[in-house]
Amino acid sequence: MGHGGNVIDELTTDHREVEELFGRIEALPAGDGQRKTYAEQVSIELVRHSVAEEMHLYPAVREHVPDGDAIADRELADHQEVEQILKDLEGCGADDPEFDRLLGRLMQEVRSHVRDEEENLFPALRASTAPGTLDELGEKVRKAKKSAPTRPHPSAPDTPPGNKLLGPGAGMVDRVRDMLSSRGKPG
Repeated sequence: MGHGGNVIDELTTDHREVEELFGRIEALPAGDGQRKTYAEQVSIELVRHSVAEEMHLYPAVREHVPDGDAIADRELADHQEVEQILKDLEGCGADDPEFDRLLGRLMQEVRSHVRDEEENLFPALRASTAPGTLDELGEKVRKAKKSAPTRPHPSAPDTPPGNKLLGPGAGMVDRVRDMLSSRGKPG
């Protein structure tokens, strides 16, 4: 979280970190409790990343990229799908057969979303947005990730102003819950 660089560099680094966690999960046998810990880490990172994109990236896409409204709407729909999977996954133990099914769906959805962003959205944003604006967006995204929620909230607003008003409060509550439960930390 908080890598530096413009918004595209920042978000691409996040993508690589999540993919690394997916690889750790895939290297472990089904039912291994460590898979749940890694899945919790994935959830924390994906929620922070998604909230930051919803607060800053997608409004910029709407403003700067041709056909930006349609692109942002499609990306938000992807986020809603991933967030619901994360919410469903939250209630499963690593030994639950549903855990592996949901995890497989999550990996498929996230990998597809990442591929679309990196092959289509990011090049379009780079081509239509001034470098200084991309740098400013990178800084805004880094700040947003610091106060963003860490747990899925599928029914929370995903567009301004609602997401900017509710996100930091939910983030604080989530971080306290994570600390008290040791969520996402090796046991």
